[in-house]
Amino acid sequence: MKLRVKDMDIETGGILIALLNENDARKLDLHPEDRIGIYHGKKKAIAVLDIAESKKACPEGEVGLFEEMLDLLNAKDKDEVEVVIESKPVSLKFIKKKLDGKRLKPKEIEAIVKDIVSNELTTIELTYFISACYTHGLSLEETVALTKAMIKTGDTLKLNKYPIVDKHCLGGVAGNRTTMVVVPILAAAGLTVPKTSSRSITSPAGTADTMEVLCNVCHSIKSVEKIVKKVGGCITWGGAVNLAPADDKIIKVENPLRIDAEGNMLSSIMAKKGSMSSTHVIIDIPLGKGAKIESRKEAEKLSREFKEIGNALGMKIKVLITDGSQPIGNGIGPALEARDVLWLLKNDKRAPQDLRKKSLMLAEETLEMCGMDRKIAKEMLESGKAYKKMIEIINAQGKKITDPDKIKPAKLKYEYRAKKSGKIIHIDNGVISRAARLAGAPQDKSAGIYLYKHKGDKVKKGEIIFTLYADIKQKIEFAVDALKERNGIIIT
Repeated sequence: MKLRVKDMDIETGGILIALLNENDARKLDLHPEDRIGIYHGKKKAIAVLDIAESKKACPEGEVGLFEEMLDLLNAKDKDEVEVVIESKPVSLKFIKKKLDGKRLKPKEIEAIVKDIVSNELTTIELTYFISACYTHGLSLEETVALTKAMIKTGDTLKLNKYPIVDKHCLGGVAGNRTTMVVVPILAAAGLTVPKTSSRSITSPAGTADTMEVLCNVCHSIKSVEKIVKKVGGCITWGGAVNLAPADDKIIKVENPLRIDAEGNMLSSIMAKKGSMSSTHVIIDIPLGKGAKIESRKEAEKLSREFKEIGNALGMKIKVLITDGSQPIGNGIGPALEARDVLWLLKNDKRAPQDLRKKSLMLAEETLEMCGMDRKIAKEMLESGKAYKKMIEIINAQGKKITDPDKIKPAKLKYEYRAKKSGKIIHIDNGVISRAARLAGAPQDKSAGIYLYKHKGDKVKKGEIIFTLYADIKQKIEFAVDALKERNGIIIT
């Protein structure tokens, strides 16, 4: 059936959708959620069908196309296109198989991932796949197959280097900005470290949010390759490159449902490492009350699975189970964390020592994994070579600021003081993170919290434990109310 294009002037957010008048749909015996193929010249795209009941929404003889379809077809309003009936994706059969609790073969998983990447699955269909993985779990073989399929359907960084080093932290700990210290240490030691990082989802800052205070983090895969070849490392935002694109689409569905299926999580992490051609990866699993992982048994299980998947992908994996019982560093929020990192790399006495200790340990373990002397890490930091390398990385990515003393917190502040004298026995990651987010982090880069005290420190009644920063008075009030609801600082 030949029809004229009606430009709907609306984006769908990724899913490919087309709109037909109910009379045209009846002629083709089509129903909502059916698939139609649309040809424009030599270009073709498959869309999910919606049906209009009024001529105003979509007149007879026209097909309503949304921005994503128009771009794919290189079509514009009033262009003539050919509309044909298409069968539903074969991957739906495999999704149903998983819903029935059966294991999927690698080719079946690859078919699902290909359809996810090409936007041929509706949000509902993708949700069924994610729900099936969450309910029935993924075997090791399925997890490896999902990881390989994610890598295959995205871009891959090509570097003629060995080893290529990466690190990942499972998160849940406020602050903990070790990546921005470890990467320049390792790069200064001569290792190749192409690091892509995430933005915050539920924390006051992701590594990409913090690095963005100092420089541009949005780079294409070609730009990343150029930067790494020039200075040996990078710290960029993974969302700016087409690495394992199926993962990003899965995460968008998982987040509102608060679903984090273990197999999907493992595939997500390892696919990103595989896409960067990593040969040696260190995994940090923070363990403790308030962290993402609170059970040692679960941490040890994840450790085994990371190593097994790494082995299947030809990667050397080292997993470290670290203390995640409290925030790490003093600054919490992009600007305050960036200032901490620069102070640390400059060996400034204001640098948080817990962040220094953990970063050095991670760098030492990575060097050892690569067959190098652990002592090199401390030498790179104390000699200033790591700081020099960080400046090279910042400049290569597009410098914004490199002087930590010019990084200022938000103008409004609230001082949280000890309600009694004693010893701090717990600082709750969740409470601190929520307060920092309510203050405006990470969207407001200068908002957040600056800690003066940590777990194990003694305090006197009325002494400042931390300062909360925000640019808007109402945000300070929101954060203070949250702190009053739950006591995140326990003193005995």
